[in-house]
Amino acid sequence: MDKVDRKILAELQLDGRLSLTDLAERVGLSLSPCHRRLRALEDSHAISGYRAQLNAEALGLTFEALVFVTMRDGDRAAVAAFEEAAAEIRNVLRAQRLFGDPDYLLQVVARDVREFQRIYDEQLSALPGVQRLSSTLIMKNVVDNRPLPL
Repeated sequence: MDKVDRKILAELQLDGRLSLTDLAERVGLSLSPCHRRLRALEDSHAISGYRAQLNAEALGLTFEALVFVTMRDGDRAAVAAFEEAAAEIRNVLRAQRLFGDPDYLLQVVARDVREFQRIYDEQLSALPGVQRLSSTLIMKNVVDNRPLPL
């Protein structure tokens, strides 16, 4: 990956809907070499996909919480069962396995506190292998969806 590839990636992070013509112009390439490089970046999985960035608040998802999960056991089967079940909960936007304690950090979005409580009580607390859940509310997103530093 060279400087031009990084420039392509940087431009696409800012606007994933750029036409190939506009992308080529912005990175200083003709259409054909830009297309080849773009395909190579996709094939190498440097670009994992394209999607619209939605505004959660505009869609009525105004409540966001971080949930810390401590597991009873850390064996392979318990971890796999937890991760598979957590991935099935639609309101979990991000689930990260951590070093140390707690074992996981979940980012959860909901319409309001009542819906979050329902998700917490019915889905999160029922996840396999969970010993303890602890949550904190997000007051404000200061840095959000920042492009990767290329």
